[in-house]
Amino acid sequence: MSEAAKRTLRTVVQTAVGLCVLLPTVVDASGVSETIPWVAGALAVAAGVARVMALPAVEALLPGWLRSGGADERH
Repeated sequence: MSEAAKRTLRTVVQTAVGLCVLLPTVVDASGVSETIPWVAGALAVAAGVARVMALPAVEALLPGWLRSGGADERH
C-alpha cells in the first residue's frame, strides 16, 4: 500500500472515531431530541465504537500505522 493510501485510510478512520466521540455533543447542541429512535441508535453506536477503540486488546490488533501514540509509520 502506498504512503498516500495509508495516510488517507488513517485519516478516514481517525475522523470516523472522532465523529463518534463528538456525536453526543453535536446532538445536544442541535437541540434534537435524544429519544428519536435514529438519534438514540446513532448515539449508541457512537458510544460503542468509542469504547471498543479504547480497549488495549483492540489497539493491539490494529496495524502499527493505525495505532494511537507511538505509531510505526515506516511499515
